Amino acid sequence: MTRADAVAALRNPLSFIAGRWTPQPRTVQRSAFSALVMSVVIVVTGGAVRLTGSGLGCPTWPKCTAHSLAPTGAMNFHSAIEFGNRMLTYVLCAAIGWAIIAARSEKPYRRSLTRLGWVQFWLVMSNAVLGGIVVLVGLNPYTVAAHFLLASALIAVATVMWQRTREGDGTPRPLVGKPVQQMVWFLVAASALLIAVGTVVTGSGPHAGDSSEVERMPLDWETVSKLHAVLAWIVVTLTFALWFVLKAVDAPAGPLHRTRELFLILLSQGVIGYVQYFTNLPEALVGLHMLGSGLVWIGVLRVLLALRERPEAVADLPGPAAEVSVGTRA
Repeated sequence: MTRADAVAALRNPLSFIAGRWTPQPRTVQRSAFSALVMSVVIVVTGGAVRLTGSGLGCPTWPKCTAHSLAPTGAMNFHSAIEFGNRMLTYVLCAAIGWAIIAARSEKPYRRSLTRLGWVQFWLVMSNAVLGGIVVLVGLNPYTVAAHFLLASALIAVATVMWQRTREGDGTPRPLVGKPVQQMVWFLVAASALLIAVGTVVTGSGPHAGDSSEVERMPLDWETVSKLHAVLAWIVVTLTFALWFVLKAVDAPAGPLHRTRELFLILLSQGVIGYVQYFTNLPEALVGLHMLGSGLVWIGVLRVLLALRERPEAVADLPGPAAEVSVGTRA
């Protein structure tokens, strides 16, 4: 490497890498998928922090203690769990960084794809700061809810990027009619509300996130849980109805397959939800339910994205008349 190359790499490392590496489309797809997987993993491990009562295992932020970045020998396993979850943020950033580099290096360059990667990065940075605030305010349930919702936003963007790596940049072409599209948007809204109410169940429920006395939302968690269940049934009913509508209008295989997958995920999530409710919320089942929440959200978004196709963008080429005209002038 010459000195000029080193200077160029320091000034714009992404451009420097893109000029010397062209990843295969499969590599770009895998990088986006790895970012999506890690966005779900960080939600599940964050749930493990709460379910093990380790939310204040590191009582301050950004350090673990007032005098140490990492847990000290005098601290317990709660500190290790909380600190381990913090360290996974770096793994998530690495996965997103790989997705950004792969998208930036793909030929031809797709600016929209790279932007989706950067949106993920800034969502992670914002949620890291919010996570620190959660610790500093003693696991206030409203900040915990916001922390989870921001993580759900990250999953949404990661899902869109993964989908975009497997399609072109041409103008989207709808595969179903307007009424079906509106029905799916209603499904998306109902699912978002379901997730939001789920954070209220968490904020008012028994798993506060730490063994000490932690503030809870002043609501009856069983009543909120029943509302959550009603919303879940609405989402299940909409998904089931959507499948029949898609069959009736002879929709392409893509939307049908995505809807069937979502329905199966919802059934599994419903079984886990009812079992955990009637068994007094065992930690293992609550953790599985949090994983299911992320999978349901991904499934809903995949149904939405399956309603259209985006072919490869085609450059405008001169037609026969234009070519004759150019030849005449010459």
